[in-house]
This record gives sequence, structure tokens and C-alpha cells, in this order.
Amino acid sequence: MPPTALPGPRTFTRRTLLAVSAAGFAVAVAGCTSSSGDEAEAVTSEQADDLAGQVAVQETLVAAYDLAFGADPALAAAAADLATQAGEQLDLLKAAAPGKHTAGRPPADTPPAGSAQQWLRAQVATAAASHAAACLDQAGARAALLGSIAAGLRGHEARLA
Repeated sequence: MPPTALPGPRTFTRRTLLAVSAAGFAVAVAGCTSSSGDEAEAVTSEQADDLAGQVAVQETLVAAYDLAFGADPALAAAAADLATQAGEQLDLLKAAAPGKHTAGRPPADTPPAGSAQQWLRAQVATAAASHAAACLDQAGARAALLGSIAAGLRGHEARLA
């Protein structure tokens, strides 16, 4: 009887890696939000204020996309989907934040000539860091939302590199 060949090293396809990542994320979110519904969803006034602050951060980011796209039409064509995602994330934050929100401010500076993409990347990194930090002080679905937006913005940052 001839010896059977041992299978070679296995490689993961992107689809397999994404499926495993999504499953791991779902398990992590479920584990992080396993407290009772009343405890997890009770919002303190401090948490509400912090979440409203994150709405303003995201509004500022959406304004930054508009400014960068105005300064660099090629960037607007290449990254329009990122701006759309940032707007959708803003809508999700507004829906999750109790009460009224104050409007975010446009970025303090404007994109320098010829480097709108790097300027926008810095704005995205700042927003992602803010959402990630705020996530730690939230509970349940609000923490998961902020964490997922922060992770999504890190993807924006990488794509703008």
C-alpha cells in the first residue's frame, strides 16, 4: 500500500478570514454585553453627554470629508464611499444618543493645498481615537456601536494612507 501524502499547508481565503473575523466579533460583542438588559441599557447623564459629544465628533468628520473633497476632486472620486459610510455612522450615533444634539463644528483648519488626503487621514485618525476612548465609558449596544465605528474609521485611515 503506497503512503498517503500529507496535505500541504492550508491557506485562508479572504472570504474565510472575514467569516472567522465576523464570528469572533459577534462572540466578543455578545460576551461584552451579557449583563441584564436593564443594567446594560441604563444611560447615566454622563454617558449621554459623552455620546452626544461623539455625535459632534462624527459631524466634524463628515464636514472634514466635505472640505477635503472640495480641495481635491480626485480624492472625492476615489473615496466617496468612505464619506457615505461616515454619514451613515453619524446617523447611527444620532439614533443611539438620547436627547438633542448640538451641531458639530467644522474642523479648525482646512486641507493644505496638495495634501488634502493626508489632512483627511489625520482627521479620520482623530475621530477614530475619540470614539475608541469613549467606548470604554459606555455600556452595551452603545459601547459596541462606538467600538465598531472606531474600527471602521481605522479602515478609512488605512485606505487613505
